[in-house]
Amino acid sequence: MKDTSIPSAPQAAFIETEIRGAIAVIRLNRPEVRNAINDQMRQELVNAFEWADTTPQIRAVILTGAGKGFCSGGDIGGMRERLNAPQDEVSFNGWMRQKKTHRGVAVIHGCTKPVIAAMNGAAFGLGLDMAMACDFIIAADGAKMSMSFLKRGLVSDGGGMYFLPRRVGLSRAKELILSGRVVQAEEAVSIGLVDRVCSGETLLDAACAWAEELTQGSPAAVALTKAILDKTFESSDEDIFALGRQAQAICYSTKEHRASVESFLRKTDTNP
Repeated sequence: MKDTSIPSAPQAAFIETEIRGAIAVIRLNRPEVRNAINDQMRQELVNAFEWADTTPQIRAVILTGAGKGFCSGGDIGGMRERLNAPQDEVSFNGWMRQKKTHRGVAVIHGCTKPVIAAMNGAAFGLGLDMAMACDFIIAADGAKMSMSFLKRGLVSDGGGMYFLPRRVGLSRAKELILSGRVVQAEEAVSIGLVDRVCSGETLLDAACAWAEELTQGSPAAVALTKAILDKTFESSDEDIFALGRQAQAICYSTKEHRASVESFLRKTDTNP
């Protein structure tokens, strides 16, 4: 049953938001084109994630796709418009479009709540980049994925060149990007490209159960932990220690920390 105390998600044509307890399921909803991303869908995705991130009752987010595919990448219509644009406008128009793409990826990666990609089917190009922007990926056993950009004469533009080496290592990331080959779910989990694989019938339930496991801590502690861990590979140990000190000072003042300590002390006081 929907919790009426949770503010309604933004209205959207190509993004569907479902509330399951304290979990927001954000669904890419253009199944007739395997959820290819167009400009309107990109903005609606930003709106949905910003809503989830700023709604206190929402503790975790699941990103998935409607129909048989997760996301087939960028919409071919946008590519056609780019080719038909006047030559002297192509570069600047492309730069502006990239800004929109990167904002969409940034709201996924920067979400203060755990984000799980429930990969219900094929994730190609930008679709795979978006999945990797999530904290975790659980894939249906028949899912396929590919860094297909070079097959279109392009580079990975949705953060894949940042996220992929962190998942599979630099050498394997180069191989997957330069070959553009299709990876099956079973191989993907074995190389760390995805974290878990399950049957398609239980995918969303499994993702929700996992999300519940990841949201046992206080919202502040979860958000701060995520923010610091995301900087680990680019930071020195002293940088991370400093961020940890700042985060801990914030956690000391939260109601969740106070309640936990008081509960522990009450139990201790009653022991013989």
